Amino acid sequence: MRFSKAWLVATRDFKVFSKQKNIWYPIIVFPVVISVLFPVVLNFSLSRNGGIPAAVLLELMNSFSLFFIIGAAFIPLSIASYSIVGEKVEKSLEPLLAAPLTDGEILLGKALSALLPTLVAMYAASVVFMFGMDQMSFATLGYYYYPNWTIGTLLLVLLPVAAVLSIMFSIIVSSKVNDVRSATSFGALVFFPFLGIYLASMTHIITLDITTLLIIAGIIFVVDVALFFVSTATFRREEILTKWK
Repeated sequence: MRFSKAWLVATRDFKVFSKQKNIWYPIIVFPVVISVLFPVVLNFSLSRNGGIPAAVLLELMNSFSLFFIIGAAFIPLSIASYSIVGEKVEKSLEPLLAAPLTDGEILLGKALSALLPTLVAMYAASVVFMFGMDQMSFATLGYYYYPNWTIGTLLLVLLPVAAVLSIMFSIIVSSKVNDVRSATSFGALVFFPFLGIYLASMTHIITLDITTLLIIAGIIFVVDVALFFVSTATFRREEILTKWK
């Protein structure tokens, strides 16, 4: 597998996606919501209720940070779901599939084209989020809570593998259905594991410490690798070229 060829596929997809405005809405809206709305709501609650106990504030901040993982699974859905079936509908996929590229290079390129915008959007949002939250943590705790090793592990380790899981699953689905809506609907199933993690943290079944985050990230990484091999093994470019209508 040649990374240079996969990068050519990714840059080509960037140009294709730039013409699809609906793809970019989740990339813009979701990060703005979690980076701006959450701190604003929490700040309003602080000012209205005369403060929040330190333990409650810390729990809320940790819970809110998990939405970056949910966002990492949500944002690339539109791109990854469109990557194959959407291009098939738009008649822009056939030249790519006819090019002298391996299936792995095509799939890796399409995964990169969905992963990079997701990472840029979520990391930019995390900077705004941490800045806003730190204003409240300093007022309540007397120190700036972010950045710390926990949020670093969440953003730099768990977030990328969560995004890759969503992307690979969506690409597999996209290669098997005949319209973008179906691809997006089936791709949304990938939300459930991350919602389960969020609920488990809220109900104190798991603790959001570095060890727990690394274990979750390790499990997801193994699934990512398995999904990549599944995608390359089940990708049928000849069938896509000749049988899709």
